[in-house]
Amino acid sequence: METSALTAPRSTATATATPRNGANSDYNTFLRMLTTQMQNQDPLNPIDSADYAVQLATFSSVEQQTLTNQLMKELIGSMGTTGLSEFAGWVGKDVRSNAAVAYDGTPVTLSITPDAAANRAVLAVRNAQGVVVAREDMTPGSTAHVWDGTGMTGNVLPSGRYSFRVESYAGETLLSERPPETYARVTEVRSGSAGTRIVLSGGIEIGADQITALRGGN
Repeated sequence: METSALTAPRSTATATATPRNGANSDYNTFLRMLTTQMQNQDPLNPIDSADYAVQLATFSSVEQQTLTNQLMKELIGSMGTTGLSEFAGWVGKDVRSNAAVAYDGTPVTLSITPDAAANRAVLAVRNAQGVVVAREDMTPGSTAHVWDGTGMTGNVLPSGRYSFRVESYAGETLLSERPPETYARVTEVRSGSAGTRIVLSGGIEIGADQITALRGGN
């Protein structure tokens, strides 16, 4: 009597192997597939038991990796929520950083650190497009400077986003360029793939690690 090998239809194996995004197929489904494979093997050429062991080990490994990935996602989500709760108290307070400033006509107080070897310090102000719109001398060795919004021609600049650089000179030689720090009000705290982000007045967004000081809002 001729005996022909019977195998499970390819479409059936595919359909049962991919529920819940493939790798998430449950263990019972896998065992049913394995049992069907054993029942329909060629009795004259049975599958080596070592092959079954390999299949079981492979499935177990994939299942374990899937569970690990899920746990990691849950952990990251939990950490994000925890981060938000930690920074929630910052909303409404003033933080200091070297971020750009949302100028609204009010003079901006800058915390500056000119190079110790400098005999001249200059404040360079750039608009949102990166164009230098103001340059003014500062007192070397001072730790604070107030920018009143005046441009290079003496005109008052319009409201908008501005960034600053402190240029330190020894004579005509540029020694260094450093961003000064300013205080700004926190309006929102966000959590994302880049970590916790702090939103300042004017919509300026920075990383929480850029903040060097915190004080109560007025």
